Amino acid sequence: MRVVSWNVNGLRSVHRKGFLPWLAGARAQVVALQEVRATEEQLPEEVRAPARWRTHFSSAQRAGYSGVGLYSRATPDDLDTKLGVKEMDCEGRLQFARFGKLTVVNGYFPNGNGKERDLSRIPFKLAFYRKLFQRLEKALRDGERVLVVGDFNTAHQDLDLARPRENRETSGFRPEEREEFDRWIRSGWVDSFRHFQPDGGHYSWWSQRAGVREKNIGWRIDYVLATPAAMKYVRRADIHAHVLGSDHCPVSVDLAPEVIR
Repeated sequence: MRVVSWNVNGLRSVHRKGFLPWLAGARAQVVALQEVRATEEQLPEEVRAPARWRTHFSSAQRAGYSGVGLYSRATPDDLDTKLGVKEMDCEGRLQFARFGKLTVVNGYFPNGNGKERDLSRIPFKLAFYRKLFQRLEKALRDGERVLVVGDFNTAHQDLDLARPRENRETSGFRPEEREEFDRWIRSGWVDSFRHFQPDGGHYSWWSQRAGVREKNIGWRIDYVLATPAAMKYVRRADIHAHVLGSDHCPVSVDLAPEVIR
């Protein structure tokens, strides 16, 4: 069972760059998208409801902003999009989808930069992290199988970005952001990719400045975090850096199919 996450930086845009052929060849059972930046009604029919896929979209109230989408081969047994905090829920950042005994949480975590790139959204970002952590704390404690996938907008450690020294004051690598991410890990959440790959040089986001991606000057800010109960079924974790169309690339985990039973 493959679960894939991809910040598409505009689903209509990535559709014009080959999203549907990619989806057909992804060999996935669940595909979680972030930064859809469109309402369901604004998406072309072939993207909104491709054959043999079940789809669900949660958009932001603000036009052209944020939004998440879920493609799955099976209909989720349960699906929710709310944290219960109005100012967070209106941004369309979450989907909680349960497939049998596995819950997949699709998250588009806030960026800490305000409109003027002034770090003014860091308190909101940290509050979002903490509220979601609280929402999932009981599931973690009770040994449930949960994956949190998506764009976390934080590089956890020095080896998760190409130039850590130059970015210590940049949102996404500031100490308070990294500490909040680290709290998840200390509490038992497993960074699935790092579990299999201890080395650096593997990134999921690159600036759109010319030559940056070609030189692999990137950040790893897209993750699949697993509860220990879910991690028992994870057989492989990948970053698909060859997939183009967005400033992010997809990340994935392959799980034993028994995870849902």
